[in-house]
Amino acid sequence: MMSRIQTYSKSQLAALYLPNIQSASARRTLRSWIAKNPELQEALARTGYSEKAILLTPAQVGLFFKFLGEP
Repeated sequence: MMSRIQTYSKSQLAALYLPNIQSASARRTLRSWIAKNPELQEALARTGYSEKAILLTPAQVGLFFKFLGEP
């Protein structure tokens, strides 16, 4: 499935990658993937990414797709 690069909440993005688990678990898993991927962390940092942010910009979503693959 080709997902569109657009603004997503972290919950929405996590649900795209992990549609069959609870939202909170999906967000935790997404956070763990970020923590285990220094290149993704650095790229997100360059966009002004904050762990506390609820919404992800299209540029940030594009980085997830680049480093984690399209959901």
